[in-house]
Amino acid sequence: QVQLVESGGGLVQPGGSVRLSCAASGSIFSIDVMGWYRQAPGKQRELVAGSIGGGSTNYADSVKGRFTISRDNAKNTVHLQMNSLKPEDAAVYYCYAKVVSRDGFVYDVSDYWGQGTQVTVSS
Repeated sequence: QVQLVESGGGLVQPGGSVRLSCAASGSIFSIDVMGWYRQAPGKQRELVAGSIGGGSTNYADSVKGRFTISRDNAKNTVHLQMNSLKPEDAAVYYCYAKVVSRDGFVYDVSDYWGQGTQVTVSS
């Protein structure tokens, strides 16, 4: 089993910044993808930013130029630096990981989610 533990978030003023962090632990052989999703009230969960193991990243158009995802493969952590925050960025942010586990010669690939952390953007 794998656990994702998020930290960061909270209340921030428009134009401000906040940094989210997520640490994965447990039965991990490797992590193919780590990223962040968000879900605002009444809306579907959407991808914010993703980091693939090889180093490539992708962002939602709405956050390009403002958010930066970074990843430490050695520590199985991913961070999301959020700058120039807007009220529409307010949401619960979820860490996501596609994890490869190994049991002997058997490999398993599963998706895991963090518990979510609230980001509120308000003056």
